[in-house]
Amino acid sequence: MERLCRWVSFVCAIGVLAALPVRVWADETSSTDSIQTRSLGEVMVTANRYSEVIPSQKLAGKELQALNSFSVADAIRYFSGIQIKDYGGVGGLKTVNIRSMGTNHMGVYYNGIQLGNAQNGQVDLGKFSLENIEEISLYNGQKSEIFQSAREFGSAGSIYLTTRRPKFKPGEKSHLKASFKTGSFDLVNPSVLFEYKLSESVSMTLNSEWTNSSGKYKFRYKRVTPSGEVAYDTTATRQNGDIDAVRFEGGLQGYLSNGFWKAYVYHYSSERGIPGAIVNNVWRNGERLWDRNTFVQGVYQQDITRKYSLKVNAKYAFDYTHYVNNDDKLMRVDNQYKQREVYVSLANKYSILRNWDVSVAYDMQWNGLSEYLSASRYTHWISAATAFSLADRLKMQASVLATLVDETAEGQTKAPNKSKVTPAVFLSYQPLKRYNWVLRAFYKQIYRMPTFNDLYYTDMGNSALKPESATQYNVGFTYAVAPKTGFLSGFHTGVDAYYNLVKDKIVAYPKGQQFRWTMLNLGKVDIRGVDVQATATFRLPLEIGLMTKVQYTYQEAIDITNPSDNYYRDQIPYIPWHSGSAILGLTYKDWGLNYSFVYVGERYNQQENIEYNYVQPWYTSDISLVKSFKIKAVNLKVTAEVNNLFDQAYDVVLNYPMPMRNYRFGIAIEL
Repeated sequence: MERLCRWVSFVCAIGVLAALPVRVWADETSSTDSIQTRSLGEVMVTANRYSEVIPSQKLAGKELQALNSFSVADAIRYFSGIQIKDYGGVGGLKTVNIRSMGTNHMGVYYNGIQLGNAQNGQVDLGKFSLENIEEISLYNGQKSEIFQSAREFGSAGSIYLTTRRPKFKPGEKSHLKASFKTGSFDLVNPSVLFEYKLSESVSMTLNSEWTNSSGKYKFRYKRVTPSGEVAYDTTATRQNGDIDAVRFEGGLQGYLSNGFWKAYVYHYSSERGIPGAIVNNVWRNGERLWDRNTFVQGVYQQDITRKYSLKVNAKYAFDYTHYVNNDDKLMRVDNQYKQREVYVSLANKYSILRNWDVSVAYDMQWNGLSEYLSASRYTHWISAATAFSLADRLKMQASVLATLVDETAEGQTKAPNKSKVTPAVFLSYQPLKRYNWVLRAFYKQIYRMPTFNDLYYTDMGNSALKPESATQYNVGFTYAVAPKTGFLSGFHTGVDAYYNLVKDKIVAYPKGQQFRWTMLNLGKVDIRGVDVQATATFRLPLEIGLMTKVQYTYQEAIDITNPSDNYYRDQIPYIPWHSGSAILGLTYKDWGLNYSFVYVGERYNQQENIEYNYVQPWYTSDISLVKSFKIKAVNLKVTAEVNNLFDQAYDVVLNYPMPMRNYRFGIAIEL
């Protein structure tokens, strides 16, 4: 019945969009020449942004669309310094952390306001489709501006997801885009996007998508004992990985005199199977998960005077999770969680001089968790920041953030009130004015609050937990060039070396004769690494365009908690020493050929770096072919994709096998 309701919801959304007035339009990007020019041009815009004070990486426009990426989690694999945990399949949980800091240190922002989960601190990026995403940005430290909410100063790294913004040519009133994808795993994925110009200053966006998949895919299951004997080696089909999900988004945006406002609503509803880990050749399939995530948010920003600017953010979110485990071999579980969030932010910026700005922001957030656990939390953030530039060659930013937390818990000892002040300093310098070569560095302190599960979960929670603290150091440089003539049309590169120290790391620790677990502040992690990125675009004869992009990360993240531990100074679990990616895009008239490659080096799945815990490197290659058509005023695009081209058998997380070679086909129509 719930599956039927989700399908009906999607059909109704399409009906609403179809009933709205639509005016056929000819998008300038449908021209084959403009497709090539805009694709290569967007890459160069990204290169120029490397003059920002704070290191950033971006995927946008045609470059983002060219990747064989189904969700946001798939796309950010191509950023350096990122570690993805992917449990496999269309519906598998997908989380991310940056520079080995942990998932809870990563802030994920949707149209400028942070996505949250006070229960477990994780944001499943697999839920967010690329169908309506215009740009994905990754910042180490924080976003490169001081006019932002106080909460944005509090993450070790931030991912910004920006949805498509309506753009109308003179005389246009509406845009309509419909797409359909199908392929392996019995995938059915239709979506529709409608944009309408209500007035010269106000526009509306509606987007709906349905995803249905059996989640069944072939995988190879092979395990070798430490003695070298093959314990298992078979090919099987992954079961209970199905998903049925509906997403709906709606937005209003308007422009004011020296400002703008946005209102946004988002709803996601899904039912999915959780195939579980494969251990000792046992396939368990008794777990089911139901999700309903809804939020409403708004942004108002305006320059009140020539020197003073104001920004107001507000959000209400409701999340419902129902988890069932009917496996007879495990303890039966039937838990429901309801989370609510209320968030308000007020940010102020004042320009003291043309090259000197200051800002002050205050954020308040309330989180409530009910049903299986019952707890609530009030969090207050207060920030002060300043930005200064000298001759546009020396840029400096500094900020200080105060965080105050008060919470309650029914039937349990509540965690004590917490307060923390954390500073940050960022610098960039261009030594030679005629060359786009920029040196940069930053220092930042941050910390993350224990989640409700850390504090209160039955038999494991510890209400006395301290926040997890971290200190970040970063030095690096960027170089960019855009020759007006010749074979090379654009090149940029960036190199960053960093050191992070995490203290009071929250870990699960065995306690007592019954081997029960509790959460303790025991961890201390030393993280050192280097990120390298380079992008180049080329001018080729016969209207051929070529873009290449490579990323590489070296990372040593070692446990330095206790010298007496067997794993002292060992690499922490699932962090590879070497990882990287490469993208190659080739265009010819209205054809596009795209190849992408991801590599993750050797790792260990437990704390001790011994042979038994060793995890082999893996890599995967994806390729896609795109053909664009224009039939009168209708723009048509057909895509064929092959993922895991060389049929590699691999696990991102041990015992959660990933799909082998698979296919996806899509068609999109724009009016």
